[in-house]
Amino acid sequence: MALNKVMLIGNAGKNPEVRHLESGVVKANFTLATSERYRDRNTGETKEQTEWHNIVCWRTLAEVAEKYVKKGTQLYVEGKITSRQYTDQTGASRTITEIVADNFQLLGRRTDNDEAPQPAPNAYQPQPRSAYSTGNQAYNQPQQPVPAPAPVPAAAPAPNLQEEDDLPF
Repeated sequence: MALNKVMLIGNAGKNPEVRHLESGVVKANFTLATSERYRDRNTGETKEQTEWHNIVCWRTLAEVAEKYVKKGTQLYVEGKITSRQYTDQTGASRTITEIVADNFQLLGRRTDNDEAPQPAPNAYQPQPRSAYSTGNQAYNQPQQPVPAPAPVPAAAPAPNLQEEDDLPF
């Protein structure tokens, strides 16, 4: 059994670079910064270490990223780690590690990114990756709200059993 799952919370380092491929598929790339703060044992001084992650979004998720993700936007990203090799302009072989996003959520307050258009409430809700496939129609259906339970009627007053009762004990 194997598991390749990444969950990150951080800030977009740049606006997404979006490509519309000839096949009609949309791809978006952007960086995500995650930071960790710790206290140095020797000096007692607080230090911050930032890791940069290359995020890749495909299809519908890429379109959402294009519309709502801007530099500085705080995001929760779920996906998997992938590595690929390529040859750069100088002919050297390079390896790049990327996070292929399955879904993400915009975090923070609406005032954090005033210049970006804001989605309507519940405009985008992350779905499992299979939700974008056509194989399972149950996943493709929008979720219906659960109806509220019916009110419970008031209980009738308990009978007074101290007077004559027909109980055998």
